[in-house]
Amino acid sequence: MVVVGLAPAAHGGNRTGRIFTGDRSGDTLFASLYRTGFANQPRSEHRDDGLELRGAYVAAIVRCAPPANRPTTVERDTCLPYLARELELLPEARVLLALGSFAWDGALMALRSKGVAIPRPKPRFGHGAEAQAGRYTLLGCFHPSQQNTFTGKLTEGMLDDVFARARALAGL
Repeated sequence: MVVVGLAPAAHGGNRTGRIFTGDRSGDTLFASLYRTGFANQPRSEHRDDGLELRGAYVAAIVRCAPPANRPTTVERDTCLPYLARELELLPEARVLLALGSFAWDGALMALRSKGVAIPRPKPRFGHGAEAQAGRYTLLGCFHPSQQNTFTGKLTEGMLDDVFARARALAGL
């Protein structure tokens, strides 16, 4: 499974060198990865903290911290070849779990750039939404941002359920 995020946060992944590490979104994400068996520990604080992912890889649509923490479509389009290349280097990956609609659309674009047929009409993002694109299943999940977790839009149980579904789809 490949978890596809938006971009490294200025005070998180951009600072620590590992996406979703050292920020609140990462605290939520890695705790769920741990509870669902994808990580050996519930926290990721720095690059050398002993975290190991099992059956999971974390990527991003945009490669640098965007201004005001909001990536633009220009940044997405500029960085998409990186995600497409990562997918080529992960031949066993069959599930892409997109954290938010920006990641959902970016993942579809990266797949299209690799020659993968994308269903028409374009699959719509939603929490728990699924779409088949070639050998990949794209799975949608609300982003584990503070805005979503503090308001209850995304709960611990909802996140765990999506990761459990990803595990089942991946045959893990």
